[in-house]
Amino acid sequence: MIVAGQHFSPHLLQRLEREGGGLSRRQLARLLCQWLNWKGPSGRWQEMSARKALAALQRSGHLHLPPPLALPHRVAPARTAVTTPQPPLHGSLDQLGPVTLELVPPGRSAPGRAWRELFEQEHYLGAGPLCGAQLRYLIASPHGYLGGLAFSAAARRLAPRDQWLGWSDVVRAENLHRVVNQSRFLIRAHLQVPNLASHSLAQALHRLPADWQARYSYGPVLVETFVERARFAGVSYAAANWQAIGLTQGRGRQDTTHQGQRGQKIIWVKPLQPDFRAVLSAAPSRPRLARPAPVALPPLPPPLPVDWAENEFGAATLGDGRLRTRLLTLARDFYARPTASLTECCGGSWAKYRAACRFFDHPRTGLNALLASHYQATARRVAQESVVLAVQDTTSLNYSAHPATALLGPIGTEPEGAQGLLVHDTMAFTVEGTPLGLLDVQCWGRDPEAAGQKHQRQKRPFEEKESAKWRRSAQAVAAICPACPQTLLVSVGDREADVYELLAWAQAEPGAPKLWRRYVRPVPRRCW
Repeated sequence: MIVAGQHFSPHLLQRLEREGGGLSRRQLARLLCQWLNWKGPSGRWQEMSARKALAALQRSGHLHLPPPLALPHRVAPARTAVTTPQPPLHGSLDQLGPVTLELVPPGRSAPGRAWRELFEQEHYLGAGPLCGAQLRYLIASPHGYLGGLAFSAAARRLAPRDQWLGWSDVVRAENLHRVVNQSRFLIRAHLQVPNLASHSLAQALHRLPADWQARYSYGPVLVETFVERARFAGVSYAAANWQAIGLTQGRGRQDTTHQGQRGQKIIWVKPLQPDFRAVLSAAPSRPRLARPAPVALPPLPPPLPVDWAENEFGAATLGDGRLRTRLLTLARDFYARPTASLTECCGGSWAKYRAACRFFDHPRTGLNALLASHYQATARRVAQESVVLAVQDTTSLNYSAHPATALLGPIGTEPEGAQGLLVHDTMAFTVEGTPLGLLDVQCWGRDPEAAGQKHQRQKRPFEEKESAKWRRSAQAVAAICPACPQTLLVSVGDREADVYELLAWAQAEPGAPKLWRRYVRPVPRRCW
């Protein structure tokens, strides 16, 4: 499977389980990065991406991780001299003195604490966390810190931006790191200084390419940001020559349910170099994210079935794993109480009973879909015998006591008589009489309006007659012959199977059960 852009094979998952015992999640992520040579554009190990991939594998049940370490309770920072409320300050940029940007170094530092205190106390989104690669700045002047900015990783998918750039999915994945998101911007509320915001933005964009290059070994070519329409108009961005290109859907990064309850935001962008579009739209000659072809490894042996129910129905392909689980549960319940009603088989549980009803009403749980796995299990048992009798016959299911049941038909000679369904099944037996399982089941209800058409039987095609059930059953037996080359399959029927079309097919079909070629003509009719 592919998780976070990396290929995870069953052998890699087994190696993580085997060699990752006793390691913390951080250590396991570093080890995974080394195994996969998982590095970002800066050449550093992608440990955070690896930790997210490991968490996704744990949620899907493919991996078991050690419990995360308990983090200490975080206390909101107290106000210091940096964030103490100040009286309103009116004036111009010249009166403020020189306004400069101070780059916050990574790790714990006095500027880092000041930046966090400012944003925790005065920004409506708080200080973070910020995503991916990031830079933080403090706006400084002789009057103290006037505010701050932060730049971090760009949004992974953004329809207006991607359409504006003309990105394909492949090019976007390769070049997204060259786009930077201006994720925080704060001018302290007591400052009433015209042009301070646009002046600070211009200084930040002038410094950003060189600072980003120095820290991450590559430079950005485009900056994006989001401005909430309900709070701000984006005047400072327009004054700093940013361009508005569209609106978000109002979701945010963590909206996994697509509710869109956070309000729409205006998308503003600012190129950092004239040829930004050509740089971002160019497909690399050697894709950074290209994955090598997975090494051909021998397939793992299939897991052994847990019990008879999984052996019979474990290979059912119903399109949803939950349907398969419910099928196994029902099979075990019916086996435990073969003569009980559905309610009794469910142990009196109303929830279990409703789940069973929904299962039987589901469009994917038809007769053939449920029995396909059992047919395979029967064929495996047949292949272990030298001679197998495939006995076919017809029975009727009488539902006359259930008049509200739909799709029923007459099961006798009278159209208004007993109502129900007809079932024609083929069961495999050893010569000693031990049943091996079903090979074919046909079920239908007769059309009441078709009664009395016996005189037209010479004109009707054979496939439209009920007698075609015998040939269909023999064809199902012939279909498993290639999988049982050492087994002699004998198709057995009573005298109702004395049908010309069946005998003619058995004579002409190379894959027909061998009985027909050797014994069909000498055997008297009453012995069928």
